[in-house]
Amino acid sequence: MPPFLRRAALALVAVIATAALPAQAHETLKLDAPKPNLAPTPPMGWNSWNKFACNVSEQLIRQQADAMAASGMKAAGYQYIVIDDCWQKSRDADGNIQADPERFPSGIKALADYVHARGLKFGLYSDAGSLTCGGRPGSAGHEFQDARQYARWGVDYLKYDWCHTGPRNAEAAYTIMAKALRESGRDIVLSICEWGTDHPERWGPTVGHLWRTTGDIFDAWSGKKDWSHGMTDILDMQVERAAHAGPNAWNDPDMLEVGNGGMTTTEYESHFSLWAMLAAPLIAGNDLSKMDADTLRILTNADVIAVDQDPLGRQGQRIWKQGELEIWSRPLQGGDLAVVLFNRGQAPAAMRVDWAQLKLPADQKVDVKDLWSKRVAKGVAGGYGGTVASHGVIMVRLTPMR
Repeated sequence: MPPFLRRAALALVAVIATAALPAQAHETLKLDAPKPNLAPTPPMGWNSWNKFACNVSEQLIRQQADAMAASGMKAAGYQYIVIDDCWQKSRDADGNIQADPERFPSGIKALADYVHARGLKFGLYSDAGSLTCGGRPGSAGHEFQDARQYARWGVDYLKYDWCHTGPRNAEAAYTIMAKALRESGRDIVLSICEWGTDHPERWGPTVGHLWRTTGDIFDAWSGKKDWSHGMTDILDMQVERAAHAGPNAWNDPDMLEVGNGGMTTTEYESHFSLWAMLAAPLIAGNDLSKMDADTLRILTNADVIAVDQDPLGRQGQRIWKQGELEIWSRPLQGGDLAVVLFNRGQAPAAMRVDWAQLKLPADQKVDVKDLWSKRVAKGVAGGYGGTVASHGVIMVRLTPMR
């Protein structure tokens, strides 16, 4: 073979071999640094989107931080104040992301300092595409530059969305940002907001700390609106996902709508109870500065929060369903169980969980605490039940007597 043909053949072989390499062979996809343990229990905080959408400003964020610190939310365990989309405006001549100067005249670093001074943590939003969902500059091609900027600003949490991504591979895109964050010099939680379309439960545990399982939630009991779903529709999409969740790696059925006005108080109690059973991140989405008594009572229910934050980190499962009635169960550290009797129906219903359904002996004596009424029943055997309101729950913590 003539030398020029040999060179051409070798070049062709090299091209073919390179094309055959898996995507993980690219150096940016090597996650050399281990994922930091920043979410041993599901993150708790507040995000601006559900209530304010693009109407964000430093004045609003300061107001929400003040309210979280003063209202009892911080004392209940909420810690992240996260600005969602529309805080960013452009990039400077060097490609550095810039905040909207009209909405954030003091800059992001000053705002993060304000949040930190209240004993809270600070979060931002970006997108794996060229633009965010709101049409602002995304992080595609700027991942390492943006991660360094977030670290300089004092960011503790990044919600990373999936609009305007074109043909990008989701696992590769999120892995690049994960690598960038781990090399930024600051511990930053990575919240993967890929909507569950590319099976993030398969690769998310290595890459991020939580991953969205569905499209957006909207403030309704049920139904569909564009890419958004009502609360019970989101719940139904979680039924087969329990095995994928655990400490530092959480299924995320999207943020809370408690207090935004689209559901009743009873429905919001159900929403909060069921998210706790799912070991879901508890990210409030209401106006913290204008909470009524019921909203604050629901969001700061210490017994329900304790279920969500249980260190065992096992997601609850639906163990029984008959028509509009369901039973959900979740194992807790130390042998306790959390149980929810859930009535989707239009009328009150008598419901009961038998110990056999929970794999407990029928004669097992159990202390039962109702997590909403706070009533305690000692030494109960056989099972437990009561009348469950329409669209309501009975949520209990069972402590087997030893």
